[in-house]
Amino acid sequence: MKAGRIPLFSPTPHVPQGYPPKAFAGEVVPFGVVSFREGHDRIGVHVRLTDPSGGESLHRLTARQDGTDRWIADIALDVEGSWRYRFEGFADDFATWAHAASVKAEAGVDIAVMSALGATLLTSAAAEKDRPAAERTRLRAAVKRLKGADAGELTAVSTDPALAAAFADRPMASLGSVTDWLELTVERARAGVGSWYEFFPRSEGAVRRKDGTVKSGTFRSAIKRLPGVAGMGFDVLYLVPVHPIGETNRKGRNNTLTTEPGDPGSPYAIGSPDGGHDALHPELGTEKDFTALLRAAQKQGLEVALDLALQASPDHPWVAEHPEWFTTLPDGTIAYAENPPKKYQDIYPLNFDNDPEGIYAEMLRVVMHWVGLGVRIFRVDNPHTKPLQFWEWLIAQVNAKDPGVVFLAEAFTRPAVMRALAAVGFQQSYSYFTWRNTKAELEEFLTSVSQETSDYMRPNLFVNTHDILTEYLQYGGRAAYRIRACIAATAAPTWGVYAGYELIENVARPGSEENIDNEKYEFKFRDWDGAEQRGESLAPLLRRLNAIRAEHPALGQLRNISFHWSDDDAVLVYSKHLDAAFTGTGHDDTLIVVANLDPHSVRETTVHLDTRIWGVQPGDGFEVEDLLTGAVWSWNDHNYVRLDAFAEPVHILRVKERS
Repeated sequence: MKAGRIPLFSPTPHVPQGYPPKAFAGEVVPFGVVSFREGHDRIGVHVRLTDPSGGESLHRLTARQDGTDRWIADIALDVEGSWRYRFEGFADDFATWAHAASVKAEAGVDIAVMSALGATLLTSAAAEKDRPAAERTRLRAAVKRLKGADAGELTAVSTDPALAAAFADRPMASLGSVTDWLELTVERARAGVGSWYEFFPRSEGAVRRKDGTVKSGTFRSAIKRLPGVAGMGFDVLYLVPVHPIGETNRKGRNNTLTTEPGDPGSPYAIGSPDGGHDALHPELGTEKDFTALLRAAQKQGLEVALDLALQASPDHPWVAEHPEWFTTLPDGTIAYAENPPKKYQDIYPLNFDNDPEGIYAEMLRVVMHWVGLGVRIFRVDNPHTKPLQFWEWLIAQVNAKDPGVVFLAEAFTRPAVMRALAAVGFQQSYSYFTWRNTKAELEEFLTSVSQETSDYMRPNLFVNTHDILTEYLQYGGRAAYRIRACIAATAAPTWGVYAGYELIENVARPGSEENIDNEKYEFKFRDWDGAEQRGESLAPLLRRLNAIRAEHPALGQLRNISFHWSDDDAVLVYSKHLDAAFTGTGHDDTLIVVANLDPHSVRETTVHLDTRIWGVQPGDGFEVEDLLTGAVWSWNDHNYVRLDAFAEPVHILRVKERS
């Protein structure tokens, strides 16, 4: 029978598609199960964990007091590897007796009977050799108290918190049931927490010649930009493709089909006579130069992520050597890539069906080539345009060789597809955050990624990309850039920006959601230091946001976001709370974010907080410190706020410890 004597249903964490759920080292994972029994007798539930080395631990779950019969326990998992867990339900004999005894004592009935039953139960517990001596002594003393006890003494024993604690750790259990063993994969912390910064190596150190052409930047010249990126607190440096670029149908500025001398072409049109996906663009440098960049980044505390774009230019060696890896049209030509109305005449998509064995093996070889050079993070371009089973196979193969390799899915597509990619192995996912701007949209989105899919899908909240400049950023000005950065940096453990965000590059190509003079088709020249010296750069804000993230462990968790209320539909309010048991500091960590989502106005409103989340009763006061400005206020559960989009659009408030 599927139902045990103590039923155990709907265990979590859980992935709907049947794959193992995921966590990252240091993540606080909510384990839960639905359990109950007939009648009024009490039950208890444990979750038994087996870590990757085989060590076991047993954790008591607590019943949610919401009528759902769901039992939960938050457990921090800090060892990477494959874990196993199962739930164990049992009849809690002490809790059943204690409840019945206190009720009957209050009613003044069956006092002698309940005292005798309690004495028998406690005598049996005191005889258990695995209980500490002091605990056994306490149990024997309680037995003596029950001999001839009146209603008051029966109540005192049955509600004694010391006895309840003893049986919580070592219950008197009977009628047990267990679930099957379930699996959970714990990956390295970078799979779930990080601050990403994207740039084009060819633009870093590029020089304009007298004739108007440009000498490309190199891996060596890009090293000079690393202190600036690391100085803003970023820890992942994401590079767009660094491979040779094809000449056939090369795109010119702003994605035109007309090229001028010196136009570098799109780095996504991979492949030329100089090589393909395992080669480096000659203008960027050699393999020695590339590894020098990796080492320099590591010294700055940056890990390099490489773009993995599985497609080819017409000049890629694959086209001549393996034409079966592409789709041939009736006229004999190879189909180029399209995403109507966009056309990519300089790119041939791969066809995975004609020679799956060959193409799978080649893609694995390419990935492991870069892993061998020291790359352990890949941002995967458009994975939803390749077979799902290919990604399941490839990621499993790579992670079997190196479990620390992280794949980020750049898949702005339908929810089912995005979730399936995460389920089959992608450690991180781009998300709809880029287009969620209103209070209702953000609450719905952040609730979904922090609760509904958090057992397997980790969102990377990029505020922009080289392909995406939303209307909110186009028309919201500096305030919009500040607002989006503050929310992205605090709402999820992983976020990212594309270079130029700090310079408020917000002019779009007419009729599109991307920057005019897109860096994908040309070199960019930016005055990083000058802009900051003139007070025009958002680098100080990005630096502060990443410092706040580093200082507050609550921001390193995905599932702990709670939404509160405001009287203004343009003011978003949420908190991130982490109990002292998980912070590593011995203190709770609680942050409250209040954001004016309207980048064009001043908003005044009242915010309403459920302060019980961080242990403050409604009506009680507490102090908050604004981590952006240093201001300190006395707050309670109802507070007036004024947020000026042009001066101070967001509060990031630390709830101060009460003395």
